[in-house]
Amino acid sequence: GEYIKTWRPRYFLLKNDGTFIGYKERPQDVDQRESPLNNFSVAQCQLMKTERPKPNTFIIRCLQWTTVIERTFHVETPEEREEWTKAIQTVADSLKKQEEEMMDFRSGSPSDNSGAEEMEVSMTKPKHKVTMNEFEYLKLLGKGTFGKVILVKEKATGRYYAMKILKKEVIVAKDEVAHTLTENRVLQNSRHPFLTALKYSFQTHDRLCFVMEYANGGELFFHLSRERVFSEDRARFYGAEIVSALDYLHSEKNVVYRDLKLENLMLDKDGHIKITDFGLCKEGIKDGATMKTFCGTPEYLAPEVLEDNDYGRAVDWWGLGVVMYEMMCGRLPFYNQDHEKLFELILMEEIRFPRTLSPEAKSLLSGLLKKDPKQR
Repeated sequence: GEYIKTWRPRYFLLKNDGTFIGYKERPQDVDQRESPLNNFSVAQCQLMKTERPKPNTFIIRCLQWTTVIERTFHVETPEEREEWTKAIQTVADSLKKQEEEMMDFRSGSPSDNSGAEEMEVSMTKPKHKVTMNEFEYLKLLGKGTFGKVILVKEKATGRYYAMKILKKEVIVAKDEVAHTLTENRVLQNSRHPFLTALKYSFQTHDRLCFVMEYANGGELFFHLSRERVFSEDRARFYGAEIVSALDYLHSEKNVVYRDLKLENLMLDKDGHIKITDFGLCKEGIKDGATMKTFCGTPEYLAPEVLEDNDYGRAVDWWGLGVVMYEMMCGRLPFYNQDHEKLFELILMEEIRFPRTLSPEAKSLLSGLLKKDPKQR
């Protein structure tokens, strides 16, 4: 499981394009498959074998956006593990080779007109190599096993950014070139007014650096804790901007954000929402010795994630429901310090509203916080 450390049986399929998809059981019809419970890519991943917590375990580690994620798999025999890891490595290597060939092709000397256009573009806008020296380092915004996030100021422009610095050895196997990691990331290709834009990405010999837009209007969490609740109009305004960004991720990028919570929402200087990607690791990457049974922010987890890791885009609508409930009611919809009790509330408890809430607000929150993702 991603959030709660329990083992769950899955039937996995590995495709040539790097897609690695898991089902509860073997799909009846290979072509007409129902949507998978687990779906991610093994492109640009690092494989690790381990005998803990069980023998014949292997871990796939990769970057999703600029965030390190890990998946743990267990099989019955060493031979089976060898077979899986070999197959995954073969697919990952062939994708890397294809990408390098594409890179060579793009940087080859073009002889047709499109080449002339490319030449002009690069003449007018030379590709400047960004380095660590171009920034002033102001303060630490966050720190974790894999790296840190620092507030920086670009010396040339005086602009502020958040720089996420990840240790390269964590993500890239020793003998690999990391250029692929800092290119073609979802974030870099994402252009949406309410998503944090990736301004630059570069690397040093041992670090990957992502320089991201820093929304200087502060965290929404800070504003809400100061004012206790937002008016319904204000909550509607923020909610609409979050919906716009999530819809863009879902439909344009085919990405489930999965980490929607107040701490990940900031405001820009004009008071608009910016969804951040400053997290250093998602779903339970163990911090050194402390093997927590739980990872992620438990209060925001959707029922389907707790039940069986069986989720899709609907988890983002649940997250939106929790965030909007907090904005309008000044508290979480479900809360208990004891995680077991909290999970029970999320799974079983009916949602309650303050009397002051309008019928429209209640209707919206009830729709977003439906326990069954299909009805959400």
